[in-house]
Amino acid sequence: MDTFDPIVLARIQFAANITFHILFPTISIGLGWFLIYFKTRFISTGQQFWMDAYQFWIKIFALTFAIGAVSGITMSFQFGTNWPGFMNTVGNIAGPLLAYEVLTAFFLEATMLGIMLFGRGRVSEWVHTTATWLVALGTTASAFWILALNSWMHTPAGYEMINGQAHVTSWFEVIFNPSFPYRMTHMLLASGLTVSFLLAGVSAYRWLKKDTAKEVMASLRAGVFVAAVLIPIQIFVGDLHGLNTLEHQPAKLAAMEGIWKTQNGVPAVLFALPDEKSQTNKFEVAIPNLASLYLTHHWDGEVKGLDAFGDKHPPVAPVFWAFRIMVSVGLLMLAVSWWSSFELKRHQNISTLTAKVLVVMTFAGWVALISGWYVTEIGRQPWLVYGLLTTAQAASTVPASNIAFTLATYLALYIALLSAYISVVFYLANKASNKLEDKSTASPNSINFTEYKNA
Repeated sequence: MDTFDPIVLARIQFAANITFHILFPTISIGLGWFLIYFKTRFISTGQQFWMDAYQFWIKIFALTFAIGAVSGITMSFQFGTNWPGFMNTVGNIAGPLLAYEVLTAFFLEATMLGIMLFGRGRVSEWVHTTATWLVALGTTASAFWILALNSWMHTPAGYEMINGQAHVTSWFEVIFNPSFPYRMTHMLLASGLTVSFLLAGVSAYRWLKKDTAKEVMASLRAGVFVAAVLIPIQIFVGDLHGLNTLEHQPAKLAAMEGIWKTQNGVPAVLFALPDEKSQTNKFEVAIPNLASLYLTHHWDGEVKGLDAFGDKHPPVAPVFWAFRIMVSVGLLMLAVSWWSSFELKRHQNISTLTAKVLVVMTFAGWVALISGWYVTEIGRQPWLVYGLLTTAQAASTVPASNIAFTLATYLALYIALLSAYISVVFYLANKASNKLEDKSTASPNSINFTEYKNA
């Protein structure tokens, strides 16, 4: 086993941990704000179905929060076990930012979560609503600090090196580094989209089971309409993020676009098989000059290729394909959300086919999210902190056999937990639908949504 590269195994292990962990905070962030929406609609209208929606989705929020909190602990351990060079070099920056996340966000979430889950009927309505607001704010604040650190690792600023260690010269520049506004906005929108399709998919699943309760329709409409609004904004923000990447991490951008040679009038590669050995794209399908147009806003603009960076560029194929998966899923989400919105607005119902598509798309946000995360993190290689610390410099001397054993254990555990999570989500949907089965008298193909138009 020690014939395997321990650095590669450590990278795979960290990728496995962060891939699993990031799924759950993404849902917690977006779902917290949907819970606020359901609660405030209940307070403003007095209609019980809004509280029924709140009570159903708060169970999924609690499940998600628990797994996300526990899975995040392994991330901290790995800084000391597999990547000691990271904290040794940039611990003066990373340590405080992680501490701020715990002190200002996690403690707030954990404290208010108990009131949100078990306090209704034991505290006043306004206290319970305030707790819901604080939990949602806490999840967003947590994302703020984590993304501040992650963004700094991509576009470090506000520091100086003294005796091989990074020291802060400006906390404002550290936190609000050049990529942070784009990364933060992009991630929050991704969270909203992930939860929108989760709401729409689970609600469509209940609808197909002939559960026509008002809470189901309210959740379905909320998920579909929010997705339809957010996805065009996400595309716009993604374009801005891409331009920021072109400025600060041009090697990553070149890998994303499959650009091997620095040139003018760069084509937009739609499909190709990047070949690292020959430094060419095989079976390339491209649109001439289009990449130069959207990257430089000039038809014949120059874009740096991978040849400009020597060996200091990421592996091309994983970044190239992850980017295209993210974009493809995003465009599919756009089409599905707009078509579903059209049906709901124009015909006041959805077809069985649309409902089935929404069920299939329940976790589409996760696919786009992971793909985008891989573009971000693999695209930073060979750097751990861009231009400052390489992955190899930060790695530990733990034997490959030890890392392989823990990696296998993590993977087995994560597969089991993820399967259990998805099963429980649909179990809760089945359970809720069975309780309300006697209230459902119409066929799914003939449901009239007129009474839910203002939901």
